[in-house]
Amino acid sequence: MPKATFTFIVISLFLSLEGLCQNLTLNIQGQTDTQTKSIDSLGYTKNHKDFLSIQQELDTLQRKLGTIGFIENKLEALKRVNDSTFISIISLKHRFDTIYIYYNKNDIEKSSLNYISEEVFEDYFVLKLSQAENALKFLNTEISKKGFPFSKLKLTNLSTQNASFLRADLTLSINKQQRRIDDIVVRGYEKFPESFIKHYLKIKPNQIFDLNTIQNKTSQLNNLNFANEIKKPEVLFSKDSTTLYLYLEKSKSNAFDGFLGFGSNEETNKLQFDGYLNLNLTNNLNFGETFRLFYKSDENDQQTFEVNTSLPYLFKSPIGIDLLLRIFRKDSSFTTTNQFAKIHYQINAYHKVFGGIEAIESSNLLENTPTLPIEDYTSRFYTMAYEYIQNQNKNLLFPINTKLYIETGFGNRKNENTSTKQTQLFCDAFKIFNLNEKNSIYLRANAASLISDSYFENELLRFGGINSIRGFEENSLFASLYGVLNTEYRYQVSNSIYVHSIFDAAYFENQLVDSKQKLFGFGFGFGLLTKAGLFRFNYANGKTEDVSFNLSNSKVHLSLTSIF
Repeated sequence: MPKATFTFIVISLFLSLEGLCQNLTLNIQGQTDTQTKSIDSLGYTKNHKDFLSIQQELDTLQRKLGTIGFIENKLEALKRVNDSTFISIISLKHRFDTIYIYYNKNDIEKSSLNYISEEVFEDYFVLKLSQAENALKFLNTEISKKGFPFSKLKLTNLSTQNASFLRADLTLSINKQQRRIDDIVVRGYEKFPESFIKHYLKIKPNQIFDLNTIQNKTSQLNNLNFANEIKKPEVLFSKDSTTLYLYLEKSKSNAFDGFLGFGSNEETNKLQFDGYLNLNLTNNLNFGETFRLFYKSDENDQQTFEVNTSLPYLFKSPIGIDLLLRIFRKDSSFTTTNQFAKIHYQINAYHKVFGGIEAIESSNLLENTPTLPIEDYTSRFYTMAYEYIQNQNKNLLFPINTKLYIETGFGNRKNENTSTKQTQLFCDAFKIFNLNEKNSIYLRANAASLISDSYFENELLRFGGINSIRGFEENSLFASLYGVLNTEYRYQVSNSIYVHSIFDAAYFENQLVDSKQKLFGFGFGFGLLTKAGLFRFNYANGKTEDVSFNLSNSKVHLSLTSIF
């Protein structure tokens, strides 16, 4: 082939491909400037890859025009100006504002119509034409909630009433067989406790089928720490049955938590250590149960041993039970044993209520009478409590966003032949305010009160330390009433590292010694998520209201929470 001929073929082929790949431009106009402005206000795509795309854009625009009242709009012309430009002319004609829709009372409930229209009558209701599409979607959803997922609503017999009004009939196409859930199948985590499906999610066989409601309910599984949803539920419809499939997975939920703290003793100026061990086992029996073992020994020669368990949905009922045993020993001064039994009811994924009884027994271990009264006594309280928890599962460092726990107890303390009425109040709440993906503010309020006509040293409330006001020794503060506010500004460096400030404030009263004090704690800390768990470091300095800062009073707290 001659060289000149080959070159000509290559150039021609290149120009042909360039023409095929060229973008086409679409300009849409109305018959008047006012109509053109109405078209432009809706917005449309001007650049297209081919002629088919232009046709689809015109169809879409005409439907949009119909929804805002130009139901008689018509495509008058589509002209090609040159190789790459098309001009379309659309006649909008008259714009209708209102539509009168006639309905059958046996198909549509009047109560549902009241949500979409302010003018509802016995056989028709009135809508703005621009609202008609969303209104039909809402009504169809309401019908679907009643077990008719394949229902269809449409407007028929559309006609004009006058220059501004339209008339139409609302036609319902529905399968007369109401769909109910016949079977529930769990995939992925087949041993998921059935009681949680029935009482926690509130999904059970023979329930009216509504997919939107079911999806909202199953999303609440993310509030459980031992399971989560890996896929949205699916439904298998057969002629005579409806089977619901849930896709779940079991997640790691056991936790081992501990910390090591050290600081200078104010009296001896020697280094002292304290720490604790906290083991939480969750759902190991695939029952949703929890078991906690706790032991703490601190620098004040105080030991705490605690074991508690929570058993949800006993005998497949909506009621669960919580049991606890706590033993506290203060050097060689006294020991106190707490036992409680509570029943709880899970209202939904966020709310839980409790009711129960608590028994307390304390013994004086001293042979000589101490300066402050330490007495043998027994107490019994009848308690009520409420708990609210909201998770943020996508955040591995801070999985819980909001928590509120309030408890009150009424009872009597018996000492020798004396009985004293007492009231206990306790509140623990925290909230994370997420400013953006990296910055957040953490606020926690913790308060407790023992109301009584008289007090013993061995029944006072104890607080202070890493889980209370930081910068003070663990459980070193005794009070008949206290309130603690913890604040942190947190900066999340990555998904596994964060740094934070510490500013704590507290107020407490000790009626036994007629003392009232304000406390403050300042410092900083960081957290690091490792393969072993979440490692936390806190450095804090605590002071009372009338005492200046002293670096020797600083406390360093280390903790490691491991999930397995």
